[in-house]
Amino acid sequence: MAYPSPSSLRARLHSPVSAITAYDYPSARLCDEAGIQMILVGDSLGMVVAGHPDTTSVTLDHMVYHTEMVRRGVKRAVIVADLPIHSYETTEAAVASGHRLMEAGGDAVKLEGGLGQIKKVEALTEAGIAVCGHIGMLPQRVLEEGGYRKKGKLKEEAERLVMAAKSLEEAGAFALVLESMVAEVATRITEATGIPTIGIGAGEDCDGQIRVLHDVIGGYPWFVPPFAKVYGNTAEVTREAVSAYVEDVQRQNSAH
Repeated sequence: MAYPSPSSLRARLHSPVSAITAYDYPSARLCDEAGIQMILVGDSLGMVVAGHPDTTSVTLDHMVYHTEMVRRGVKRAVIVADLPIHSYETTEAAVASGHRLMEAGGDAVKLEGGLGQIKKVEALTEAGIAVCGHIGMLPQRVLEEGGYRKKGKLKEEAERLVMAAKSLEEAGAFALVLESMVAEVATRITEATGIPTIGIGAGEDCDGQIRVLHDVIGGYPWFVPPFAKVYGNTAEVTREAVSAYVEDVQRQNSAH
């Protein structure tokens, strides 16, 4: 089975790149119809959809299931599926997991980490699986690191991030997600690489931005990241609609 090539995916992403997460058919279809360029089937579904405190509960089976849903709703956007924690601990596991996500409908996979993941990125690329890198704050390591922390504040850490970005590009990554890092470092990475950099909490100088759909539409009112701009209020619309439905049912039943 032939998968999309990294070069063909890069050609479909035009700066500034608009990217968003989606976890199901209606969400993906609406985002695609709105003209979004890239849809990430993110393991953030563990938090946003399942209600867990972080992404570490998400399995490969979960990701396959949600990738299948998203695929049915998308005609134009590039679909990138997250490799969840523990699904790419070895090079062989990375390739096997990558094939499952591609067969589920992904155009590419995303994995977290920098210099330590180069051989896996090379192996995935050699297997014909396009890879989006992810450096900076790594949600899958939140338990190891004891919380979320902005990356690149120290000079040594900043240099390592730039080096990782260059190495991921050389290994075959067609794009990079830069999460929660000092804006100046994200700018350096964008200038130092020839592949799209897609930021989230990494300043405005990346080649594009990615956000969680529920943050954009106001669908998760219990927590909104400080870098997220809310453009809608679907949570309140939902509450009002359901309340109106409840009142209607009560009114109808009381008439009998």
